[in-house]
Amino acid sequence: MIYLTLFLTFLKIGAVSFGGGYGMISLIRETVLENAWLTEEEFLNFIAVAESTPGPLAVNMATFIGSSQVGFLGALVATLGVILPSFVIILIIAALIKNLLKYAGVKSVLSGIRPTIVGLILSTALTMFVTQIFGFTSVGDTFSFDWRALAIFLIVAAVAVLWRVFKKRQFSPILLILLSGALGILVNVI
Repeated sequence: MIYLTLFLTFLKIGAVSFGGGYGMISLIRETVLENAWLTEEEFLNFIAVAESTPGPLAVNMATFIGSSQVGFLGALVATLGVILPSFVIILIIAALIKNLLKYAGVKSVLSGIRPTIVGLILSTALTMFVTQIFGFTSVGDTFSFDWRALAIFLIVAAVAVLWRVFKKRQFSPILLILLSGALGILVNVI
């Protein structure tokens, strides 16, 4: 039963999500917490791991969540569920429709979806920030400020911004992840 639930859950997420993995995070978070598959902290850790491993974020998240629930077969079922809708849609588009973007209706639909995706990504980022820094996961939670998480965030953000200003190019995301990990070790030792 859990296999069917994992498959159908990630099939639904894959079918209704636009904007890639970041657009899916809010749907995955809501579903995972609702089904009590992970805690908020475990979910945030899974995002960090999924972001730092090769491959698309949504596929990595589905794989990790399926694996955490029922092992290899759960990972396989959840991953198939999340990639199947995109695979089918792209297959249909590639096989049947050429020059799809020349139609005004298609352009209108996409221009309506884009702001929603930006809103979902911003909402997820804000939720993750508030959860990590202030310890709020729901209304009524007590305030527990995490100065270590804020310090790491500010240092990493400052490095990225200063690098961009002085070097005129983006700092490597891989190096930012490594810097974050090193800072995490450092502030927990202090």
